[in-house]
Amino acid sequence: MANEKMMAQMSGKGGFIAALDQSGGSTPGALRLYGIPDSAYSGDSEMFRLIHEMRARIMTAPAFTGAKVIGTILFEGTMDGEVRGKSTPAYLWEERSVVPFVKVDKGLQPEKDGVQLMRPMPELDALCARAVKLGVFGTKMRSVINLASKEGIAAIAAQQFEAGAQIAKHGLIPILEPEVSIKSPDKKGAEAILLDELKKRTDALPDGRQVMFKLTLPDVPDLYAPLVKHKAVARVVALSGGYTRADACKRLAANHGMIASFSRALVQDLRVSMSDAEFERALAESIEEIYRASTVKA
Repeated sequence: MANEKMMAQMSGKGGFIAALDQSGGSTPGALRLYGIPDSAYSGDSEMFRLIHEMRARIMTAPAFTGAKVIGTILFEGTMDGEVRGKSTPAYLWEERSVVPFVKVDKGLQPEKDGVQLMRPMPELDALCARAVKLGVFGTKMRSVINLASKEGIAAIAAQQFEAGAQIAKHGLIPILEPEVSIKSPDKKGAEAILLDELKKRTDALPDGRQVMFKLTLPDVPDLYAPLVKHKAVARVVALSGGYTRADACKRLAANHGMIASFSRALVQDLRVSMSDAEFERALAESIEEIYRASTVKA
C-alpha cells in the first residue's frame, strides 16, 4: 500500500523534506529571489503560474528524487496542478519517489501574548478530503512564536494539536509547525517553554496516533531529542527560518535525528535566467549540502 511505503520512508529513510509551499503573501519574495521582479506579472493568476513553473522546474530536475529528497510540502494550488501530465502528488510519488504533503494553514493572526496563532481554517476538512483523493500523505501548518510567553506558547500548542487531530481523522499525518522566530529576544527561553508544551501534548496522544514536528533550529543542540525519540513522532524536521543555507546546515548537523525541511535555503542560488544545466547543477549542490547536514551529524 502506498501509504505504508510513504510512512516507512518518512519515519526511517535518510534525507530531507523540500518546502515548496510559499503562498500568496510569500510568493512575490520567492519570485524576486528567483529573478522575477514584481513588474513581470500582474494579478494572482500570473503570479501563481510563474511560481508553479519554478516549482515544476525543481521537481523535474534529475537530483530531485527520493534518494535524498524524501518528501516535499506543496502549496494548495501546486497540489491541484499538474507536472508533465500528471497531478503533482502523483508525479512526485510515482515518478520521483518523493512523499507529498500540503500546506493547509491560511496565514497568521495579529500578534497576541507574544505569538501569532493561525487564522481560522473553515475549509480544512474539504481540503484534507481533496488531498486524500490526490494521494497526499500529510499536511503542514505554521504558527509563529515571537516572545518567551508561557500563555502564548500554550495557546499555539493547543491550536496546533487541535487542528492536527482534525487532520488525522482523514488518515493524513500532520506536520505541526510552531516556528520560534530567529529574531526573538529570548529565543532560547521560548524554545524551552515550547519543548515542555509539545512533550506534554505528545505524551497525551491516543495510542497509534502519529505526528511530525517542523521546528526552528534550536539554540541548544539536541534540545528536541525527547521528541525525536518519542514513539508518537514520525519525524522532527527543521525549518531554515531566515538563516542562510550554510548557517542552517551547520546548526542542523549539531541536532541528531533532526532532518531539514528548508524553503528559502534550498532555492537561494536558483535563478530563472540559468540554463537548464546551470540550474540543475546549482540545485544538485544545494540538495547535497542539505542532505549531508540531515544525515551526517557532528
